[in-house]
Amino acid sequence: MFTGIVEELGEIAAIEPLKDAARMSIRGRTVTSDAGHGDSIAVNGVCLTVVGVDGEVFTADVMKETLDRSCLGALRPGSPVNLERAVRADQRLGGHIVQGHVDGTGVLLSREPGEHWEVVRISLPAGLDRYVVEKGSIAVDGVSLTVAGVDGDAFSVSLIPTTLKLTTLGAKQPGDPVNLETDVIARHVEKLVGAHARGGRA
Repeated sequence: MFTGIVEELGEIAAIEPLKDAARMSIRGRTVTSDAGHGDSIAVNGVCLTVVGVDGEVFTADVMKETLDRSCLGALRPGSPVNLERAVRADQRLGGHIVQGHVDGTGVLLSREPGEHWEVVRISLPAGLDRYVVEKGSIAVDGVSLTVAGVDGDAFSVSLIPTTLKLTTLGAKQPGDPVNLETDVIARHVEKLVGAHARGGRA
């Protein structure tokens, strides 16, 4: 489990295409400082399992389904990525509960610069809009954000200078894809309420 508080901006060091997967080598000084085989690290919001560590580079195998359902397949050597280690039980939950299981991808539609922040508008894939509410939480490329507004098949978020500087969202441009993970609590509530309304079990 993660919190959506990005620890560092890393970069893709290498990608080895496999038959039905890809092996990614990712550079990140902070996340590799205590990483070991089997640990979980979120890369642009996607939970990956560490299979090897060499200095400041860790390696992870990414299966085809993950490549198809997320934006990881569009990464290339040198691409910047948001990195976060799995949260420990004794840490503060600074963002919100993020599983690292991407629900779908959106597209950055527009950026509106302000004096102290930027308002960014992002498209919502069909079926995810019911989980996104104003003032609710959403993870965009692994960054925990508060939804500023929802308008049909799109939503907006406000990015503070720290987020713009320390995550990939500062450099994303209109047309760029992003990974989206909606609030897992909303999904569980929907299932439980639906089952109750039908008089059955979830």
